[in-house]
Amino acid sequence: MIDNGALISLSGIKKVFYTDEVETHALSDVELHVAKGEYVAISGPSGCGKTTLLSILGLLDTPSDGEYLLAGQQVAGLNPADRARVRNRQIGFIFQAFNLIGDLTVAENIELPLTYRDMPANERRDRVAKALERVGMSHRARHFPAQLSGGQQQRVAVARAVAGDPAILLADEPTGNLDSKNGEAVMELLSELHQNGATICMVTHDSRYAHYADREVQLFDGKMVEAVLA
Repeated sequence: MIDNGALISLSGIKKVFYTDEVETHALSDVELHVAKGEYVAISGPSGCGKTTLLSILGLLDTPSDGEYLLAGQQVAGLNPADRARVRNRQIGFIFQAFNLIGDLTVAENIELPLTYRDMPANERRDRVAKALERVGMSHRARHFPAQLSGGQQQRVAVARAVAGDPAILLADEPTGNLDSKNGEAVMELLSELHQNGATICMVTHDSRYAHYADREVQLFDGKMVEAVLA
């Protein structure tokens, strides 16, 4: 059942992939409600549907069936242009592979998504500066991604995600390409953002990191099998 009071509300979400006349049910009747300011970890074994669910949450994919409300707006059936607009303005992405553009500086990487909003240049620069300060990377603004460590690149990716002041942050295995020390540092950064009011949905296969969240949602074979306090 849709929860109109939730920031994110999924009801009866299904995702079926068709290949060579074979049906693969990636998600089956998923129900998920995330309140504003909540930190939810989505965990489970490889192939259970975690990334598919995150892709639907981020409007990178569409469900085969079911309803999705984001901040009270029905988004499952939006056309591509409207999906892109909602994605740019309301969702911040943090990817395992960082996804920074190599020939842009740190500041330019963070500013790029803001240029699609017709935002004045001075406001963009102000947002970039504040985002870099939040992640402790102001001193690297003019560096290029190749000049940074993996942990620093992920901090820049977090800054890019928060610069647009999104309704929700979606993190897909944000520590997957990092050693344990840098992984813990990124998790501490996400916790700090959450404590300051950010709403976060994070996919992880690591139980150590799932416990940073308020709540852990577990998937198995595309079905939500357990929701526990982390």
